[in-house]
Amino acid sequence: MLVKCETKSNRVKGLSFHPKQTWILASLHNGSIQLWDYRLGTLIDKFEEHDGPVRGVCFHRTQPLFVSGGDDYKIKVWNYRLRRCIFTLLGHLDYIRTVQFHNEYPWIVSASDDQTVRIWNWQSRSCIAVLTGHNHYVMCAQFHPTQDLVVSASLDQTIRVWDTTGLRDKTVSIGSMGGGGSMMGPMGGLGAGNRGGAGGSLGSGADMFGTTDAVVKYVLEGHERGVNWASFHPTMPLIVSGSDDRLIKIWRMGDGKAWEVDTLRGHFNNVSAVFFSTKKDLIISDSEDRTIRVWDATKRVAIHTFRRENDRFWILAVHPTNSLIAAGHDSGMVVFKLDRERPVFALGSGSGHAGQSLYLAKDGYLTVQNIDQASSRSQQQPGSTEITPPSTSLATLRRPPNAMVSSLRSLIVNPFSSTDMNAIVMYVDQQGVGSYDLYSCTNAQLTQGLRDPLVAKEGTSCNGACFVSRNRLAVLHRDNTLGLYNLNNELVKKFEPPVPKNQSNVEAIYQGGNNKVLLRSGEVVQLFDFNARSVVGEITVAGGVRYVVWSKNMDYVAFLGKHNITLANGRNLELLHSLHENVRVKSGVWDETQPGVFVFTTLSHIKYTIVNGDYGIINSLSNVYYLCRVSKQTVVYLDRENAIHKRPFNNAEYCFKMALWQKRYDDVKRWIKQARICGNVGIGYLKSKGYPEVALQFVDDPLTRFNLSLEFGHLDEALSCAKRIDQKEVWNRLGKEALRQGNVQMVEMVYQKTRNLSGLSFLYLCTGNRDKLKKMLAIAKKRNDPMERFNTAMFLGDVEERVRVLAEAGQLPLATIMANAGHSEKASLLQPPVPLTKAATTNWPLLMSMEQIFDNKWAGVEEAAPADEEHQQQTFLPGFDDEEEENAPNAGGFDAWGDDALASPDEEVDVGNAWGSDEDLGLGDLDLPAASSEAQPVDESVVTPGEGYARRWLRNRKLVPDLIAAGDFDEALATLQRRIGLINAAPLKPLFEEIYSATRCSLPALPLEPSIGLPVVTPSSKLGVPGAEIEPAGLFTVQFLLGKLREGHKLTTMGKFRDSLDVFRYVLQACTMATAANSEEEAQLTEFIEVCSQYVQGMRLETNRRELPHDQVSRSLELSAYFTCVNLQPSHHLLTLRAAMTQNFKAHNYLTAANMARRLMLGNFGASKTPEVVNQARKILAVCEQRGTDAHEINFDSNDTDPKLIICSRTMTVINPSRGEALVRCPYCNANYKAQYAGSLCDVCQLSEIGARVLGVQFRPL
Repeated sequence: MLVKCETKSNRVKGLSFHPKQTWILASLHNGSIQLWDYRLGTLIDKFEEHDGPVRGVCFHRTQPLFVSGGDDYKIKVWNYRLRRCIFTLLGHLDYIRTVQFHNEYPWIVSASDDQTVRIWNWQSRSCIAVLTGHNHYVMCAQFHPTQDLVVSASLDQTIRVWDTTGLRDKTVSIGSMGGGGSMMGPMGGLGAGNRGGAGGSLGSGADMFGTTDAVVKYVLEGHERGVNWASFHPTMPLIVSGSDDRLIKIWRMGDGKAWEVDTLRGHFNNVSAVFFSTKKDLIISDSEDRTIRVWDATKRVAIHTFRRENDRFWILAVHPTNSLIAAGHDSGMVVFKLDRERPVFALGSGSGHAGQSLYLAKDGYLTVQNIDQASSRSQQQPGSTEITPPSTSLATLRRPPNAMVSSLRSLIVNPFSSTDMNAIVMYVDQQGVGSYDLYSCTNAQLTQGLRDPLVAKEGTSCNGACFVSRNRLAVLHRDNTLGLYNLNNELVKKFEPPVPKNQSNVEAIYQGGNNKVLLRSGEVVQLFDFNARSVVGEITVAGGVRYVVWSKNMDYVAFLGKHNITLANGRNLELLHSLHENVRVKSGVWDETQPGVFVFTTLSHIKYTIVNGDYGIINSLSNVYYLCRVSKQTVVYLDRENAIHKRPFNNAEYCFKMALWQKRYDDVKRWIKQARICGNVGIGYLKSKGYPEVALQFVDDPLTRFNLSLEFGHLDEALSCAKRIDQKEVWNRLGKEALRQGNVQMVEMVYQKTRNLSGLSFLYLCTGNRDKLKKMLAIAKKRNDPMERFNTAMFLGDVEERVRVLAEAGQLPLATIMANAGHSEKASLLQPPVPLTKAATTNWPLLMSMEQIFDNKWAGVEEAAPADEEHQQQTFLPGFDDEEEENAPNAGGFDAWGDDALASPDEEVDVGNAWGSDEDLGLGDLDLPAASSEAQPVDESVVTPGEGYARRWLRNRKLVPDLIAAGDFDEALATLQRRIGLINAAPLKPLFEEIYSATRCSLPALPLEPSIGLPVVTPSSKLGVPGAEIEPAGLFTVQFLLGKLREGHKLTTMGKFRDSLDVFRYVLQACTMATAANSEEEAQLTEFIEVCSQYVQGMRLETNRRELPHDQVSRSLELSAYFTCVNLQPSHHLLTLRAAMTQNFKAHNYLTAANMARRLMLGNFGASKTPEVVNQARKILAVCEQRGTDAHEINFDSNDTDPKLIICSRTMTVINPSRGEALVRCPYCNANYKAQYAGSLCDVCQLSEIGARVLGVQFRPL
């Protein structure tokens, strides 16, 4: 039994596979219907409307419907897309045992304990036939897959076969197919007709007890006790039945009669269900004897038994199109297969044919097929073509031991011989013992054609075998010894294989190259060299190894596990990349034309992964593929029927990534143009790999291009985009980035564009450009701006100008003091320093530069080039000239920034003319920077300093703790604002300091030398390896926070609520900076947040209650009652109930105290619920029931034994959404608040903005 899915639930009484989706319905004894995805093992949905056990369930073949029947006498038809019951069919008078849809007609057949079988038209929602004749419970009724027959089994010890031809002629052609069909909506739901929810009336031609539309064709008698099940064979005129007499009988139907063919004995209790297999000549049955038995339908003998220790089996279901079987038992269900469906094949070259050959074990024969000379035969699905390559039968394989399993396990073809064909066929019996057969012949024999099948050279029992050279094969014996054999199966050498530490033996061997072999021991794989008699490589593969796939030139090897793929170097097994899949990995091959790309299939997708760590999805699958070869955008694969298919696929994505990784820039350019690689995924990939130039090729939106250029510091492209956008905010961002990079010219131009006069004056001061500072003083005069005029005069050291400004402003005393100070002996000390060098036109040199990958790497540079040249030739500050300001004709025209003389924001303004026209300012031309017509020499030596560890931390991961450790507090706070809506960062300051200091240490150096700062990193980090990934040591780990949680629980138990509040709030705030290593830790951290939030709310309720004045008794009792509604641990919940019960009893609130006592007695609190506590609650309840009054009125329903109150965390009062009271929540801790508090600070976590929309907290990289 190969288990695919196993569930735990109440007793399963009904099962049904969906014909297309990987879904199964399970109806339970408790009245629930569960919808499972058996491929993922997850519960999709629940349907709960039946009252009592649901014994029958069935999917419709094409519509989104399923039908169920239960002990409430009702048949319900559900639409699983609408997730509700759409109507109910009434008519049965007792329990309904089974229900089933017809494959073609709009019919439902149902069997009931009312001794009848009913056929319903689900479109017209009416009963069209009642089949009577059984005189006991009818346990089962089913339609024939293709004929107009119904079989029913009853506890009256008979099986009846009904002919429904007359019913079909009467109802389908006239009623249902005509009028009935029009009542169906597009989704199989309610149609246009206004009909009731229950359709129990009979059709016009049906008689309650004497209908002639369906007549008995056969009555099969032979069972000695009641018959529980009967089902048709899918293709043959056979019926199989199971009974309480523990027997399974096979019946054959003929012309006018039916008879018993054989009886199968073996069950020791009632047979619950029995089916014919849809794929093999097998019969599957289950019984209350806790077994599932498999029978050979041809030999009619039992061939296998599956047992469970404690669970009786009640139902079976067989998938209509594949080999899956489901069985329901007392504690759930299990979905399984009887045997492996993986085709046994191997790809090889030579074999006397041009091209590659596929060796395939199929239908008991070993064949070789040339897939390069195949011809198309049929179209199986869009884009996929089944091919029929030339085929040659080589040998007859061993016959399987029985019809259930084929012992074939694998096929290995010798890759080291170019003149001979050598193949090993591995077999594994049901006890797990392996053996092999060796087949050999020359390629010349294959070319001429084999006269006789090859004779197998049987090998010894073993755990594995593979070829190691042209004429040698290695065999792993069962005694854990390794033997070398020649092609005559003769032992040449034998020795002990090396066993890794902590391993007991070698479990399997795989091909490892010429004179090498791979040895697997647990999760450790070793590459063993026979010549050197030593291990030349070792790797640990998480999850184990099932298959090993080598690349064409043996440079790379892939290890395939159940859910894992590991790529390694073929020479020494150095780990290159590993990845985990949530869905099972089925097969994989290396792309022959793209070395380093591994293409693999799962149950649902074709995917790829590259040795550099990149991976992606190629396309989704409707069926399982087993890949044979991938080459030149074509994939050859096998399906589970051993049919060979060929289909094209789009490999542009991984070809592009490979070209980028290998720096084949011409190929990258070609893939971008031809394959149209675009989208956020492509941009994100290029950004992560440090190729912003290429990423810009994908973007046309100017704002997106601007943000992308700014993120990577490409100022020229950002300038081009800013001109197109022309918004003040964009110019300010550009100026800030240009100032950060020291691009003086661009900062000057941006300040002019945005009229930032103070910033421009300060820039001229920093760069030592006194000439332009004088021009700024002239502009300040024109604008009549005394403050700017005074500041500029101070920058210039012009005392007379400052005295003049103070005098004109009416500050004569200050002007006098300034004049006197300016003529003193020490006045020179007040003068600003004279700049030694001018940096007016010199930009800072950049330490890192990006090479141009393409000739035209910027899409917009060529178009913007003329404008840039013009910009270089224009003045940076139009309106300036060398004439004296007294000669300026339009003095005073440059007024305030909103003056009409300035260009409006809507006008098309040149960057160089941002402050209006020359006539308004009346100044001469400004000295232009020298522009040489000759090309400036380029310094090709680029200074590349070593990369600091803080930057290495942020290279591949930028979580909040990483940003804090790197010292980027601003970005960390910005990230928290986006993630959790942070508006109060004060509580996080000490946490930031803890993280920052915890990731740094100082090593004392020699005397008079500074100490050496060293990072504190994780153990897996390779700090001394240049370019290797390093991660800062995590402070707030799951283990640390779990310890703090336990501390908080202990304080809560001790009644130290204020201290407990502080601890839980600390953990709640620290979780914002926690990291998770895997999905399990991520789930734990999410749970920590929920737990802490609940405890903080509970502690606040209790601490506020204790701070109330003594006269507020009602409010105190109310808060204690609310405290009992907080989701705490059972032991703490018990304490809250006990405290509230005592307080209300003392305050004579007997109704509320009785409520607390009932909840305490009925609740499940584990060991905390001692007999003393229960006795106290029972005594209080007795007194309260006698008195039955409340002395104090509180807002709490004393009749509700399971209150689900929503408490406002600000006012600590109840919110009633049912009365129209709106509520909002904290985006981080999920605390509830009334709508009026939206936008304020959360009182629980004290971090986030109530009601803010955020991305959510992130604990590990996506």
